[in-house]
Amino acid sequence: MESQIIRPGHLTAHQTARVLGISLDGVRQLVRRDQLTRSGGSPRQPWYAAADVAALAAKRRTRVAA
Repeated sequence: MESQIIRPGHLTAHQTARVLGISLDGVRQLVRRDQLTRSGGSPRQPWYAAADVAALAAKRRTRVAA
């Protein structure tokens, strides 16, 4: 279940997965590999900075296009 209250400029794990086009497990893998950092929430419902997610999405798009 997604958190109903989230700080502006942040995304839930579910939203992050949708933006990146990956699964929730994929989001966890990015965190483990230090490619994405949690910026709030709780251990069970982490938040990610929208700017960080957008930058990672752009990087992934560039890598696919190359």
